[in-house]
Amino acid sequence: MRLEDFDFELPEGLIALRPARPRDAARMLVVEPGVGLRDRIVRDLPGLLRPGDVLVFNDTRVISAQLSGTRHRDGAPSVAVGMTLAERVDDATWMAFARPGRRLAPGDVVRIGHDSNLCMLGTLEARVEAKEPDGRVRLLFSLSGAALDEAVALVGAPPLPPYIAARRTADEADRTDYQTVYARREGAVAAPTAGLHFTPGLFAALADKGIATEYVTLHVGPGTFLPVKIEDVSGHRMHAEVGEISADAAGRLNAARAAGGRIVAIGTTSLRLLESAAGDDGLVRPFTGATDIFITPGHRFRAVDLLMTNFHLPKSTLFMLVAAFSGLETMRAAYAHAVERGYRFYSYGDACLLFPEGPR
Repeated sequence: MRLEDFDFELPEGLIALRPARPRDAARMLVVEPGVGLRDRIVRDLPGLLRPGDVLVFNDTRVISAQLSGTRHRDGAPSVAVGMTLAERVDDATWMAFARPGRRLAPGDVVRIGHDSNLCMLGTLEARVEAKEPDGRVRLLFSLSGAALDEAVALVGAPPLPPYIAARRTADEADRTDYQTVYARREGAVAAPTAGLHFTPGLFAALADKGIATEYVTLHVGPGTFLPVKIEDVSGHRMHAEVGEISADAAGRLNAARAAGGRIVAIGTTSLRLLESAAGDDGLVRPFTGATDIFITPGHRFRAVDLLMTNFHLPKSTLFMLVAAFSGLETMRAAYAHAVERGYRFYSYGDACLLFPEGPR
């Protein structure tokens, strides 16, 4: 398919800069192919599901991956640089995206934060070890292990998506807002944003309805924000992300489905991990490792029956995914409805509950 197939008009003012408060007060568009569109809110979710259904959440925790510092090089003036941690290599080494990347070269040292902020840890420095063809830089930090994690948490900022970061800086509210209430396993540099809508009260209402919850982990990388740059989308390659589904969770999901329950992926990250772990028989296997699955129309979904997700940007891999799930024309109509009704888009925006195109 062509990139232009996934384009649509999105007024810039519909990109949400802050989340709804409370979280479950966000609007939710129910999209059921062949049935129509329904305007609801997130806290209506229990009434839209059935006892025995299972919601699958991604329990990754976002780290403070946005770092700012100054580049130091012999014989050259220092310059300001920003870096977004992307992938951990070992206890002291990260791959990162730098802005502007042209200002960094192997051998440069970046001093991050202020000494006064790190009085208990020492100055945090990173040496540029290499520059990769994909634009990333390899950074060797002056600290390692837990000490590095503590320093990053202290001096880093939440890695807001570029469409938000271009319009405002991250602040203290984002440290809570850009984290799900159930986040547990550190490692993501982007939030699984559909999960941002959930509150303790909504979890209680789901349990009262007999709807189960399961947790998987996919550490979301910055590749989720990278644009598709080629017209033939089949040639696009996703950055790999590391995930895990335990044997116990896989067993419970398969048992629930065998008993007639539906698997409801909360977010595209949960869906991508489940589809990576599922066999042709529809059974979910335990999974540990990396996935670079890229889902476009024509994909045969094996493990997921419903999907709750936010509204995505034009020409994005995530709009391609929802078009694969519910049908391209259905999603184009749904997004046109959302724009007309003023739904809020992207990470802090509203949600939609998607039913599949055709039988599952």
